[in-house]
Amino acid sequence: MNRKQGLSAVMTLAAAVAAVTSAHAQYAGPSNQVTHGTVAAVLKNPVDDQAVVLRGFLTKKVGNEKYLFSDGTGEIRVDIDHKRFAGQKIDEKTKVELHGEVEKDFLESPEIDVDSLTIVK
Repeated sequence: MNRKQGLSAVMTLAAAVAAVTSAHAQYAGPSNQVTHGTVAAVLKNPVDDQAVVLRGFLTKKVGNEKYLFSDGTGEIRVDIDHKRFAGQKIDEKTKVELHGEVEKDFLESPEIDVDSLTIVK
């Protein structure tokens, strides 16, 4: 084996080792994993942009596309675009499941920005 072939073999081996080593690396920071939670848990530790799934009731309309939501553990404001209702009639006695994200702005109470709303039967 000449010097050029030896150098090529070493480079190939180094690339293979680097590929195997990087394959075992794992991300350990915050994720967008959906948390099936409670209002109380969200209010206790609101994490901006944390995906959540909540089940409960829309108890009151408080503004344009803004509602109060309760799951029995607490109450939180939710922002639901009109199109998310998809023509479904929902009142304070209709149990719903909300999929959305926590919105926590500086010096404001957290709220949920709702991506989807489903009636729970």
